Amino acid sequence: MANIKSAKKRVLIAEANRQRNVAFKTSIKTALKKALALASGDDKEALNAAISKAYQLCDKAVSKGILHKNTAARKKSRLVLAIKKIAK
Repeated sequence: MANIKSAKKRVLIAEANRQRNVAFKTSIKTALKKALALASGDDKEALNAAISKAYQLCDKAVSKGILHKNTAARKKSRLVLAIKKIAK
């Protein structure tokens, strides 16, 4: 553990940021799972809304520095491929 006051504060701030990032990544995973669940149904509007929400969360994570841009692109690409596979 750090001895300097500012270093102790940075440890606390880093932990708070880590927890916030984990929560955001979890929300992305949930959005992806919801979109996949809707893919097997007949409600196209709900599916499109779920895909849009997943895309929005991925893009927001990139802009906040939570995800790398290629990671977000991969997640979005795999989501669409999985939905197309289910739709067949």
